[in-house]
Amino acid sequence: MFDYETLKLIWWGLIGLLMIGFALTDGFDLGVGILLPFIGRKDIERRIVINAIGPTWEGNQTWLITFGGATFAAWPMVYATSFSGFYVALLLVLFALFMRPVGFDYRGKIDDVRWRSAWDWALFAGSFVPALVFGVAVGNLLEGVPFVFDSDLRSTYTGNFFALLNPFALLAGVLSVTMLVAHGAAFLRLKTDGIVARRAVPVARYASLLTLVLFVTAGYFVLTTIPGYAIVGDIATQGPANPLAKEVVAGPGLWLYSYGRHPLTLLAPLVAIVASLVVCLCAGRGKGLVAFLATGVQILGVILTAGCAMFPFIMPSSLDPRSSLTLWDAASSRLTLEIMLFVTIVLVPVIFFYTGWVYRVLRGKVSAESIERDSHVMY
Repeated sequence: MFDYETLKLIWWGLIGLLMIGFALTDGFDLGVGILLPFIGRKDIERRIVINAIGPTWEGNQTWLITFGGATFAAWPMVYATSFSGFYVALLLVLFALFMRPVGFDYRGKIDDVRWRSAWDWALFAGSFVPALVFGVAVGNLLEGVPFVFDSDLRSTYTGNFFALLNPFALLAGVLSVTMLVAHGAAFLRLKTDGIVARRAVPVARYASLLTLVLFVTAGYFVLTTIPGYAIVGDIATQGPANPLAKEVVAGPGLWLYSYGRHPLTLLAPLVAIVASLVVCLCAGRGKGLVAFLATGVQILGVILTAGCAMFPFIMPSSLDPRSSLTLWDAASSRLTLEIMLFVTIVLVPVIFFYTGWVYRVLRGKVSAESIERDSHVMY
């Protein structure tokens, strides 16, 4: 159906699509969870916030599971190496995510202020920690991860969890948090009514503006300080490849290499900047849908900016640039990629159709009146 090189490119795009799908759908869930203790000051207001995402958050989270499964199948070397390097961070995310289903299910079981407040903060932690850690992980990928392959392609990771929390990675983590907070606030502006929606307006504006500032700041460090990576000469794109069978150089500014070769990719950071300004202009002017779509475009632009800069690298090595994993030398066999692509072509349209149907059925705003009227609402 496709040659091996094309399959590798397709799966680079599909895994990127899964990452973007997670950020766009579960991203506003995480943003709403972070805002829960602050936008909702009374119990009824917090119930409004929770019920805005209550029916859909679990389905949105499957994007993350699908992303992990696709990475394991399409890029097994990346999956194995990343778990060695980010093991503690991934466990931290996993334990934080445990708070979400438990918090949603148990918050309304006891009519007690302290009980509900405790679960509200648990939902905050279950949303804030993943948003922060995902951004920190991307920051570390841009800097390069301290691992190396030996001659038998066994990887050795020399870092530790606290080394991941370096200044640039934390900057990327805070950028991730503010980006998702803006997305969540725009969703609350669109989905809720009354005081909750009004409080969400300035949050969407300021979070989007802060995202823009952090995005430009991170870009400055990538251009001037953070070492980029580039492949010297040709790299084998057909057939199984050895990651060590290539020459890679590292140095400041090299993440611009892909932008120089493909100027059209410069649209990615431009889109992120313009979308941030659109959110600031539209959030409080009766254009809630425009603001929400703009925060989604903002997320799209930020992710594509990082993805285009790193192309074709997936996991650069700061210890031995030759050990860096790219989409050309980290992919599974051609047969595996073909089978996965066939399954994707069949099932993804079904998933999109079902997701659209769910959101259509659950359309409408959440308000105090709707919660009091619907006896089945449990949150």
